[in-house]
Order: sequence, then C-alpha cells, then structure tokens
Amino acid sequence: MEKEKKNGKLVDRIILAKLFSYIKPYKRLFIAVVSLTILLGVVAPLRPYLIQQTVDTQISEHNYKGLLFMIILMVGILVSQSYVQYLHSYLSGLLGQRVIRDIRTKLFKHITKLPLPFFDTNPIGRLVTRTISDVENLADIFSEGFAAIIADLLQILIILGVMFYTNWKLTLISLSTFPILLLGTYIFKEKIKKTFNEVRLAVANLNAFVQEHISGMSIIQIFNSEKQEMEKFKKINHEHRQANIKSVFYYSIYFPVAEVIGAAGIGFLVWYGCKGVLNQEVTLGMLIAFIMYLQLFFRPIRMIADRFNTLQMGVVCCDRIFKLLDYKPTHPGTGSHSTEHIKGDVTFKHVWFAYEKENYILKNISFTIKAGEKVALVGATGAGKSSIISLLSRFYEINKGSIEIDGVDIQSYHLANLRKSIGVVLQDVFLFYGSIRENITLNNPSISDETIYYAAQLVGALPFIEKLPGGLDYQVMERGATLSVGHRQLISFIRTLVYNPKIIVLDEATSSVDSETEKLIENALEELMKGRTSLIIAHRLSTIRRADQILVIDKGEIKEKGTHEELLSLQGHYTHLHQMQYRELI
Repeated sequence: MEKEKKNGKLVDRIILAKLFSYIKPYKRLFIAVVSLTILLGVVAPLRPYLIQQTVDTQISEHNYKGLLFMIILMVGILVSQSYVQYLHSYLSGLLGQRVIRDIRTKLFKHITKLPLPFFDTNPIGRLVTRTISDVENLADIFSEGFAAIIADLLQILIILGVMFYTNWKLTLISLSTFPILLLGTYIFKEKIKKTFNEVRLAVANLNAFVQEHISGMSIIQIFNSEKQEMEKFKKINHEHRQANIKSVFYYSIYFPVAEVIGAAGIGFLVWYGCKGVLNQEVTLGMLIAFIMYLQLFFRPIRMIADRFNTLQMGVVCCDRIFKLLDYKPTHPGTGSHSTEHIKGDVTFKHVWFAYEKENYILKNISFTIKAGEKVALVGATGAGKSSIISLLSRFYEINKGSIEIDGVDIQSYHLANLRKSIGVVLQDVFLFYGSIRENITLNNPSISDETIYYAAQLVGALPFIEKLPGGLDYQVMERGATLSVGHRQLISFIRTLVYNPKIIVLDEATSSVDSETEKLIENALEELMKGRTSLIIAHRLSTIRRADQILVIDKGEIKEKGTHEELLSLQGHYTHLHQMQYRELI
C-alpha cells in the first residue's frame, strides 16, 4: 500500500497504458477523437477575435456590408463549432462504449474461468460491482476524462497565447485572481478524490450486502431476523449516504467560489480596460474580446478539477478490474489427451488436499473405480466426501498425489473436455431464470428437443414437463423457485444426460426429497448411472446398498472399503453409521 502511494503516478501511468491498449482495434476512431479535440482547441478563440475585429473595424467605421459579412462568418463558425462539438462528444462516447464492451466481455469470460477458491473468498456483490459499475465508469475516461482534459488544456494554452499576443497588460490584470482559483481547484481535487474512493467502497459494500441478503432472504425470514439485518443495512446505507453527501458538499462549495473568483477577474479586467479605452490605449473591441477570452479561460479551469477526478476514479476502477484480470484462472491442462473415447476408470493415488496451507482436509486418499462401477462415499458431515468429488472435476487443485482417468493424469486433459466427461448432480440444484429448455441445454445449440425429450423420458420426467404451461418453454423463476425440489432434481438429471458424460458424480441427490419423490428419483438415477462410472455421496445408507464398493471416510481418511455386507461384517465405522441410522428410523 505504501509502495503504491510513493509511486502513485507511476502506477497510474501503468494502469492507463493497460487501458489504452484496448484502443488498438479502434485506432481510426481514436485518431478522429484526438483530431477533433485539437480542432476544438484551435476554434475556441476565433469568435472573440472576430468580435474584436467587428467592433474595431466594421462598426466603428459604419461598414454595414463588412458587418453583415462578419456576422455571417461568426454564425458559420458557431454552427461548425457546434457540429464539431457534437462529433467529438459522440465519437468519444462511442470509443468509450466499444472499449468497455470489450473489457466487460473479457472480464466476464475471465470470471467464468476462475477457480472455486476465488469465489470462496470474494463476495458476489463485489464482483458484480467490478463487472458492471466499475467497467461503466471507464467510459467516463473517454467522454469526460482524458479527451476532455486534453481539449480543456489545449483551449487554455491557445487562449492564453492569443491574450498575451493581443495585450500582455490586460492579460496579467485578467489573470490576477488565477493563482487563487488554481489553489482552490487543487484543494477541491484532493478532497473529491478521497471522497470518490469512499463512495466506490460504499457502493461495493452495499452491493455485496444486498446481493447476499436477497439470496438468503428465506433464512432471514425463517429466523425472524428482519429487524437485525435492517439495522445492518441502515448502517451500510448511512455510510454510502455520508460519502455522497460529503461529495455534494465539496461541489456546492467549489463551484460558487470558482464563479466568484472568475467574476472578480472579469471585474479587474473591466476596471483596467475601461481606463485604457478612455485613454485610447485599449480599443472597445479588444476589451469585449478579453471579457470573452476570460470566460473561455476560466470555464475549463473550473471543470478541470472535476475532470481530473473523473480520470482518477477511472484509474481506480481500472486498477480494480486489472487486478481481477490478473488473478490466474484454473490451468486448462495440457490437452495432450482426448476424452472422446475414455472408458471411465478413475484412480486416486495418495491424494492430499487442503483449502488453507497445510490444514489437510484429505490425507493420503487412494482408491480405484473401474469403468461402469458404482462407488459410494459415506461418512459424517465434514469428513471430506464433497472435497473428493470437487477434486475429480478440478474445481480445486490437489496438493500432493495424482488423480487419473483411464490411467492418464487429469492435468493432461483439457479442462473443458474433462468437465464435459463428468456429469455432476448436486443436492442443491441451481436453475437460472429462463425456460426449461435453456436450463437443460445451458444454451448449447447442438442439443435438440428430441434429445431432451428422450432424456426426460428415460428419467421419468416427461409427464411433469408436458403438464407445465408451454412445456420446454415454461419460464423458470430465479433458482427454480416455482418448481418443487424433486422437479428441480429431475431437470438436473436431464441436464446431465443430454451431455452424455462417461462419469457421473452424485452429491446427496436424494437427501432433500420426500419418500414418494425419492422413489421416482431413484428410478431416474438407475437410468442415469446405467453404463457409466458413478461416484455417489449419500447420507442415507439404504440408497447405496447395491454399490459395487463403499468407501467410509472419516476425518479426511479412508477408514474402510468394501460392499455393504462386507463392511457390516467388519463391525467398524460403517456398522456404527448403519446402527445410528437404524435407531433414527425406529
């Protein structure tokens, strides 16, 4: 953090360099924006100069034809300047929108490739802020930040040059209040920069809180904790409000003060200029032109602090976005082996795994599943069962040992192909807002309706789908709220079947349903597992009696292996679990 403060300008330059690398595909558009920026700076002092010439040469000499020509010329320049301003605003905005479209697309694609440990430690609301709000703020760098600052600085320099060239004494009198405005602008810039950072932090915290609590609304209502959570929300919302009020406060002070300072400068100019006109040292046209020059000079000065802060906030947002983009995604694997013809043999060899450092969740796990076999994992909650299946799909990476499919290390398969070969059915089925069809195919155009209907018929879900209004076009609410747990589970089975994986992983697939639905789901499971290697996690031991092999996991270690009958005869951990469930049933 200290290093960033000391090298802040260097850090900003690096971040801006990264951002402007996204402009490369739009070089022509960028050159057009820069050209228009320069043109606006050059055109700005033309009108005051023409007014000076009109007053001093045409009006003073009663040259009506010349006056009419100058008026037409000024109207033409005004119209042209307005058109150039329009083009500049539109093209800079267009450039910004194209760049943030590319960045947002890249960012979302990157997020989808990040490993699960990343999501364990980063609130979803904060990631939403990065993807939506922070990326949106980048557009301001092009429309109100970088391009506008260049235009303002160029305009200031050109006007200053014209003023000194025309009359240096009037220029110095006009700018007598400029140092005060410069000091006030600097103070405002620093204050508002700090405030903007507070606002962005407050927005991120607010997004994270709201997203999390809307997702967990059922828990809040079940435990009647609405009041307590409302108090937390009020506190976060208060911090957000205070940060914004502080920002409004600085704006409400700065702009009126800047107006007064600018007006004082014009007042000194008029006082000195009128004396010059009376003494015939200054022409009336020159005085009028200088008043206009000064207005054109002070206007960008007043805005430049705000523009610098817009640029600075864009840099802050860029920094957050690029840090997220720098987070390494899951290694896709070497891809040296194809999964097209895999049989489904699964082997864990001395696997060790820890979520944090060396606090191992799994210790020296070794087992083999032959193609087409059904292997069940049983054990108390927290024993490490779910960790085993997460490692198979490479949702997490192992610390030691190896995992093989058909004798090939899973690191040698390309990640996308590996996961395509493994169908995972979780206890908590996640359904997206959209149609039944979209939730089954996940927008994969290669999966036809015939494939869906065939899979639905296999798992016994076709009657339920046909009863829904619209069938496959039935709109599922967020997280499948309008469907029962059993129906959501059946949809997840269909989803798995249409992708035709060689290996099936079932994590507590029947633990949340009633007995009647469980029978339907068990029949569906039989179809799902037919001819496939199956790895099953189940608390209900009755559902795994027919497994080819049962692994008893306790505190991250395999304590026992065997069939249901073999394990019962051992009178060990499995027997203890079986007796406990039997007592519960009695």
